[in-house]
Amino acid sequence: MDAPAALLAVLVVWWAAAGAAGQWAWLGRKQLLLQASPEQVHVSLAGLKHIRVTWITAAGSNLPAKVDYGTAPNTYTASATADGSSSYFYMLYRSGTIHNAVIGPLEDDTRYFYRVAGAGGRELSFKTPPKLGPEVPVTFAVVGDLGQTRWSESTLAHIQQCSYDVLLFAGDLSYADYYQPLWDSFGRLVEPAASSRPWMVTQGNHDVERIPLLARPYKAYNSRWSMPHSESDSPSNLFYSFDVASVHVVMLGSYAAYDQRSEQYAWLQEDLNKVDRSKTPWLIAVVHAPWYNSNAKHRGDGDGMMHALEPMLREAKVDIVFAGHVHAYERTVRILAIGHARVYSGQLDECGIMHITIGDGGNREGLARRFRDPQPEWSIFREASFGHGELQVVNATHAHWSWHRNDDDEAVVADKITITSVTACTTPSRSS
Repeated sequence: MDAPAALLAVLVVWWAAAGAAGQWAWLGRKQLLLQASPEQVHVSLAGLKHIRVTWITAAGSNLPAKVDYGTAPNTYTASATADGSSSYFYMLYRSGTIHNAVIGPLEDDTRYFYRVAGAGGRELSFKTPPKLGPEVPVTFAVVGDLGQTRWSESTLAHIQQCSYDVLLFAGDLSYADYYQPLWDSFGRLVEPAASSRPWMVTQGNHDVERIPLLARPYKAYNSRWSMPHSESDSPSNLFYSFDVASVHVVMLGSYAAYDQRSEQYAWLQEDLNKVDRSKTPWLIAVVHAPWYNSNAKHRGDGDGMMHALEPMLREAKVDIVFAGHVHAYERTVRILAIGHARVYSGQLDECGIMHITIGDGGNREGLARRFRDPQPEWSIFREASFGHGELQVVNATHAHWSWHRNDDDEAVVADKITITSVTACTTPSRSS
C-alpha cells in the first residue's frame, strides 16, 4: 500500500471508529481528556512476590512518578519510583504519560494499600496472590473480548463479586480499533477491578491496530499493558508466563509468529521444559483465536496456531486452553465412566486438553448466535450469551470451573464442571 492510499485508509478508519465510539462507548466514561490527577491504574504480576503498578498522567504533569505502599490504610512504609515513563503518538493522538513501577518483595495473600503520584494520588488497594505450592488453592476470573458497553459494565460488576486472586484476559481489550481515546476510556472503565487484583492479558485482533507505513502493530497495547515477559525470559510482551499458587500459566500471542522457526515457538518450548509439575501441578494456556470452535463465526482462525503448537502442549500435559475471539461460550471435556475425555487433534483423548472459548465479555459487535449443526462430539456446552468464567483450583488434582451468564443483570451459573489435572495421565490412546 502506498502512502496516499494508507493515509486515506487511516481517515476512513478514524471516521468509522469515532462513529463507533459515539454509539458504543460505555456512557459512564465518555470523557476523552486526561485529568490532572493520575488515572487508569492497573496492577499485574511482575515475577515472584512483585507487582507492577501502571498509571497515566496528563502530558506535562509534574506529579512524582512513584508508588507509596503499605499494609495499613494511609500508612505507607515503602515506595518505588517508576522504572519507565513514556508516551506514544498515534496519528493525530498523543497519549498521556504512562508510568510503570514494580514494587516488592511483597507478602503473599496480603492486602496492600497504595497511592500513585505521591500526595496527588487517591488511595487504592490490591491483594497479592497466594503463596506458591502444589496444594495451594487459587481462583482465577476469566474473561475475553470485553470492550466498553453496558454488557461490559455488567460483566465487570459480576467479576467484582467473585473472590478471585488473578484475572486472565484472553484478548481484545478496549475495542478502540484505531481510535485511541477509547483506550483511555477503557482504562477508566476497568480501573476499579484492575487496580485491586492482578490482570494478566494477552492480545487479540482488535488490539493490533497496524497501519502500513504509518503505525506499527500493538503500539497502544504494548505501551499501556506491560506484562512480565522479561521476568519469564520472553523476548516479547506478546507472549510470557508466570506462576501463581499451584498453577503455571502461559499467555500466548495468536497474532505473533508461532511456526517452528519463530521466537514464540522457541520460547514456549523452553518455558514448558522448565515447568516442574511437582511444584505447579496445573498448567494453563491462554490464546485469543480458539483452536476448537463450532460457532459459525471465525471458523478456522486458530487452525494454524493449533497445528503448530497443539502437539507441544499435549506433550507438556497442558490442562486447559482458554480463548476469546468468538463472541459466545463453548466448552469441551466429556465425563466418561473411566474419567474425563478431553480433545486432541479433533478427537476425544483422555490425555488431551480442555478447551474453553469465552469471548463473551460484552463487546460492541454483539453475540455470535449461530452454531454449527450437528454439534461436534468434543463440544459439550455452548451458548451465545455475555458473561465471565471462574476457575477454582482446589488442590494438586482437582479444580472447579463455572461459567456465569449475564442474565437480566444477574450473574447466573449456566455451566459448571469439576475437572482433574492431566499431570498423571499416561494413556497414549484416544477415547471414543
